[in-house]
Amino acid sequence: MTYVITQRCVGIKDSSCVAVCPVDCIKPLPEDEEFGQVEQLYIDPDTCIECGACMPACPNDAIFADEDVPEEYTSDIAANADYFLSKS
Repeated sequence: MTYVITQRCVGIKDSSCVAVCPVDCIKPLPEDEEFGQVEQLYIDPDTCIECGACMPACPNDAIFADEDVPEEYTSDIAANADYFLSKS
């Protein structure tokens, strides 16, 4: 299991989740040049330690455990992974 940021984050990109993540798996960071170029934040499934700290920090209820992602957002599971694949 890993955590996924869904489309509920699109256009908002509140970075409260970034501040509480102990392994810095949520990108891009607000200070990254790319931050202004993406619609939402993403969680790296290979780095996420499944601590769940990000969920209560998100004011938009945009973060779910991958097994609990609502059906209308299941494509976001792959979108989070794909974001990081494009970086490697």
